[in-house]
Amino acid sequence: MKISQRGFTLIELVIVITIIGILAAIALPRFASLQSDARIAKMNGAVGAMKSAASMAHAQLLAKGYAADFTGNPAAPNIVVEGVDVVYTLGYPDDSVIAALAGLAAPDYNVVASTAAQEIIEPDTNHPLCEVIYVNATVASVTPTYNVVGLTEANCD
Repeated sequence: MKISQRGFTLIELVIVITIIGILAAIALPRFASLQSDARIAKMNGAVGAMKSAASMAHAQLLAKGYAADFTGNPAAPNIVVEGVDVVYTLGYPDDSVIAALAGLAAPDYNVVASTAAQEIIEPDTNHPLCEVIYVNATVASVTPTYNVVGLTEANCD
């Protein structure tokens, strides 16, 4: 009884490996750009979280009977939202508390120390230009602003 062995020849294996290499060379750049898109989407999510947190804290302030342009930390009972003792600037959360209110913290985000009435949020320490900036309200009855000009593919790559 003769046992027949079947398998791939060396030429067939070389052709298959070559085809896989060509496909990988075409697909790899497409997958590489997905990382910057993912960072941009992550930061847009952070903006949404900050907007929601600011609205929620403002609503709590109004519901407790404070003026719509209240500035400071309310006296007893303090306004605590999501476990954060809120400090207000013109009726909206101050830059010093917005990251905590929105749940933006390490290791998922890099929160730069607040300065000049703004808070800078980065996706991580390796992409400092891929940033969102929360700017305190500067006029009564006007919401805080959210600077997203840093969310470009070049900055987030």
